[in-house]
Amino acid sequence: MDRTGEPRSGRPGDRVVALAGNPNVGKSTVFNYLTGLRQHTGNWPGKTVATARGRCEYGGYEYVLVDLPGTYSLLAHSAEEMVARDFLCWGGADAAVVVCDASCLERNLNLVLQTIELQPRTVVCVNLMDEARRRGITVDLEELSRRLGVPVVGTAAGRGEGTDALMAAVERAADGEVRGRPPRYLPPIERALEPLTAQLAGRCGPVPPRWAALRLLAGDEEALSTLADRLGRDLREEEGTAECLAQARAELAAVGLEGQALGDRLVSCLVWAAEDLAHAAVREEGAGDRRDRRLDRLFTSRLTGIPVMLLLLAGVFWLTIAGANYPSQLLSGLLFRVQDVLTEVFAALGAPEWLHGALVLGVWRTLAWVVSVMLPPMAIFFPLFTLLEDLGYLPRVAFVLDHAFQKAHACGKQALTMCMGFGCNAAGVVGCRIIDSPREQLIAMLTNSFVPCNGRFAQPRKGQQSMC
Repeated sequence: MDRTGEPRSGRPGDRVVALAGNPNVGKSTVFNYLTGLRQHTGNWPGKTVATARGRCEYGGYEYVLVDLPGTYSLLAHSAEEMVARDFLCWGGADAAVVVCDASCLERNLNLVLQTIELQPRTVVCVNLMDEARRRGITVDLEELSRRLGVPVVGTAAGRGEGTDALMAAVERAADGEVRGRPPRYLPPIERALEPLTAQLAGRCGPVPPRWAALRLLAGDEEALSTLADRLGRDLREEEGTAECLAQARAELAAVGLEGQALGDRLVSCLVWAAEDLAHAAVREEGAGDRRDRRLDRLFTSRLTGIPVMLLLLAGVFWLTIAGANYPSQLLSGLLFRVQDVLTEVFAALGAPEWLHGALVLGVWRTLAWVVSVMLPPMAIFFPLFTLLEDLGYLPRVAFVLDHAFQKAHACGKQALTMCMGFGCNAAGVVGCRIIDSPREQLIAMLTNSFVPCNGRFAQPRKGQQSMC
């Protein structure tokens, strides 16, 4: 492995394909179906985020599929985004596949547009087509392909539908027959990009010069530092580039596009382009979207969002505490009967008292209390928590509480890790990795210990409380 990234493949002639996508779009299902679960994981150099690799054969070629971390963007605000962006830049991929969810395509198209900017040889895989059909959603794949300039393939990877067509499109992309059209920005930005892109042509290594020009205009320090480290030189300090960049920024400043305003406008243009693509290619005939919007109004409005959240969490806590009573009693009785048996065995063997005290009254009794007190609540709480997550409610909780947490200089995602802390503080601390900012992540980790986990709940049993 050299400093340019993970090794391209195990054998000469293998084709490397990057598999990108938002979380929960079935990307891993596509990966597992194509590779037959023949995979291994590894970390991108300097990162703790894992990528999975697998192999498949198609058309006489061996393909190495790299399952990148699920991410909503390539603007590198988190470790997952950095790993995905860096592999697309420096991983030596012959093509990229962006997996999207057909039932909420607009949200996924932002990543599609950013990927095409980095890797023109891109294929769009619109997955979960069967789920979209059940919800009355129709996606015009040909229209979407025409507007993006790349192949768009509909799949239902769980059933294996469309995977042959997907690999055929990947073969075309790897052969160089696919060149996607990058998204367009506001006219002043495009005028500023044109001479800067021409200036950077041939100077950016494998990175498209237009993408490098955008990072220069936006002043993306993290991306530019990575670019300088990979190239061994800073583009901003090269003769001609600095003057061209200064002139481009002056032109944009004259129309009020500079600093944060320019960065916001670049992101807005991608969002608008995604909206236009979705409106042109997606038709909704069922009532699913209207139902989702009504639920959004109920769960996220200022009037009902917090009361509904408190009621649901109170219900989860009540089910956890009350429901754990009976199995806790059964486990406690069973384990302490075993303790009595062990005591009789030790007495029959003539074991010294200190050994009986250490092993039976120490180790076994502690194990019995921990298992009987903590296992039943955890076995109830975490499935309920997972159910709320699968139903899409937990992200709405983070949205509702984000404003309050921001006032405390924290992140709304911390609400999710705090909820996990009620089940187990260790799980809550591990869950803090979903928070992007290292500072806010540290705050969430340190404060999670103040959340009472189920082991600190009083477990009423026949009028008395359990020891914990």
